[in-house]
Amino acid sequence: MNSTMPFTEQKIIKAKSGMAVLIINTLAILAFIALFILGVVLAGRAEARGVSTFPAVTLIVVSVLMGFLVCPILYAGLKVLKPNEALVLTLFGRYYGTLEGAGFFFVNPFVTAVNPTKRMNLASVTAAAMAERPVRQASRTDKSEPSDTASGKAISLKVMTLDNNKQKVNDKLGNPIEIGVVIIWRVVNAAKAVFNVDNYISFLSIQADSSLRNIVRLYPYDIWGEDADADELSLRGSSQEVALKLRQELQSKVEDAGLEVVETRITHLAYAPEIAAAMLQRQQASAIIDARKLIVEGAVGMVEMALQKLSQNQIVELDSERKAAMVSNLLVVLCGSKEAQPVVNSGSLY
Repeated sequence: MNSTMPFTEQKIIKAKSGMAVLIINTLAILAFIALFILGVVLAGRAEARGVSTFPAVTLIVVSVLMGFLVCPILYAGLKVLKPNEALVLTLFGRYYGTLEGAGFFFVNPFVTAVNPTKRMNLASVTAAAMAERPVRQASRTDKSEPSDTASGKAISLKVMTLDNNKQKVNDKLGNPIEIGVVIIWRVVNAAKAVFNVDNYISFLSIQADSSLRNIVRLYPYDIWGEDADADELSLRGSSQEVALKLRQELQSKVEDAGLEVVETRITHLAYAPEIAAAMLQRQQASAIIDARKLIVEGAVGMVEMALQKLSQNQIVELDSERKAAMVSNLLVVLCGSKEAQPVVNSGSLY
């Protein structure tokens, strides 16, 4: 495999039962301990009799090598996996295979499990311990801390949640907005997640920020009624469609990292503080205009109906001037923002 090409293949290991190896290896150690004691006794008797101690010494050497060196090394090949966990194993720097499935297994004792998210640079941690103390205290209260919860060097295959912090971006119209997303994801190829990227959790977080910016700039925050393109999608009115577009773009970026984006959801959406007050005034003005339009349409219909009823029932004959006055008075009463005070005319209409 060319080392410059992305890792694409994953080999699943069919490991042996670890319980059988544990029992046999433990019994073997006990047996070699007994042989070691026997060899010491035989060596003492041979030396006392003045005969050759070579067989006894050979038995002692074999017992020490097997019981105190070889057999303890075999314990390193025992691996325990919980449900939805995997181990990516390397043998002297080369990919050995991936161990999946819950159970107690035995593999080559010289293999090493690799998980880049569990690395810790002790030198940098020590140097920045005091400076990062407030940050660590804040992270303890963060329930959505992006870390692999699998034990040891295992890689979790569970569905996990990544809640990125709110970030300020510009929408299609250039308005600054604050938006936050939560990403539901999981590892589907543990080998690709380990070998193709340095840290697959950090990689996912960075790609999520980049994809979010690319998607948000394609849509306006909201659609105003007077806009000619009022039928297009918006961040506020079409959040599900925007989240689907975000999931598709993010999936294309993390495919080589062996990750699957199950779902993306917008958890926070608001105008940036510097323009929030102005946009609120615009929304209020738009709502007032829409309400006034509805009131005027209803008032015109009521005035038209009143004139038709008066004419049909021949209650009173009105000329054009009186009709105009009546229409004006009715519109004032129906469209006014305050309750009108009636004036009773006790004289002649004319």
